Amino acid sequence: MKKLILGIAIVASAFVFGQKGDVNAKLQEVNKAAMDAYNAKNYTVAAPKFLEVYNLLKTSGQDDKIYMYYAGLSYALANNTDESIKIYTDLVNSGFTGVQTTYTAKEKKSGQVVNLDKATWELMKKNSDYSDFKTEQTASVEPDLYETLSTLLLNAKKSNEALVIIEKGLAKYPNNAKLKEAQATAYYDSGNTEKFIGALKEQLAKNPTDATNWYNLGVMQSKNPATVEDAIASFKKAIEVKPNFDNAHQNIVYTVIGDDSKIVDQINASRKDKPDEATKLIDARKERFTKALPYAEAWYKASPENLDAISTLKDIYVVTKNMDKIKELKAKEAELKAKVK
Repeated sequence: MKKLILGIAIVASAFVFGQKGDVNAKLQEVNKAAMDAYNAKNYTVAAPKFLEVYNLLKTSGQDDKIYMYYAGLSYALANNTDESIKIYTDLVNSGFTGVQTTYTAKEKKSGQVVNLDKATWELMKKNSDYSDFKTEQTASVEPDLYETLSTLLLNAKKSNEALVIIEKGLAKYPNNAKLKEAQATAYYDSGNTEKFIGALKEQLAKNPTDATNWYNLGVMQSKNPATVEDAIASFKKAIEVKPNFDNAHQNIVYTVIGDDSKIVDQINASRKDKPDEATKLIDARKERFTKALPYAEAWYKASPENLDAISTLKDIYVVTKNMDKIKELKAKEAELKAKVK
């Protein structure tokens, strides 16, 4: 399975506070401490500082949740998963989007563009010393909230809780690729095999060049005897997209061979009392190894320094009785093992 990785950038450099005197000075001080800690990647310090900014603003009548968002992000980057989950859950449930409107005007004398609060911006429209009055809206962070909270819950092994958030997010953002990927992971982690396979097929219909999804689909299909041929086809697709995909090469070989240790036990158990049955098992085993041979050779060709590929191909040559190739691979195996020592 793909490892979900938290990768989010904070966008914050300047803040405009409406308070005066000591309150405003305190806000500026705490905010600076939060930003300095964040920029220094000291997320453990930044997170509670951002929460302090939020709480200071809230006590003065401004419920600006952007600072909760920054706190949640900082906790996540500090690997404090529990605190981050609490904050992100509150933000998602509150309907927070993070959309903010910025108000700017140009000072005619200096040509400098200044940031203003809305009330001042409206007043400045009457001031002939200013021009170019503009408003801009920041992008919504709501998709990021759903993506990050899903990631945090999955990393915390809370797949069922993650599914609730993912489904809520997909109801709003049905084409969100990250949520779709997280949904597949959540289905897998929660043991919902059929839904996981369905999610993989849905993703592959949209992006048929995702080698990892083809591989994951093949792994799941290989677990069911009825879909073994489908698994082989999926592994082939993965290799078409990524020719040196070792795991796909390995799994296609092992899928064709099947549970060989079990078959060997059956052969050994049948040799004495049921020789005819043992012969049939031996012939069937050789047939499977012969079928696996071209896939094993392709694996070795793609990864000629891979000891697993060499060992597997050598074992197949043993069963198919190709002595020249066995000698060749034994020499290659010894050469590589000598390099490792």
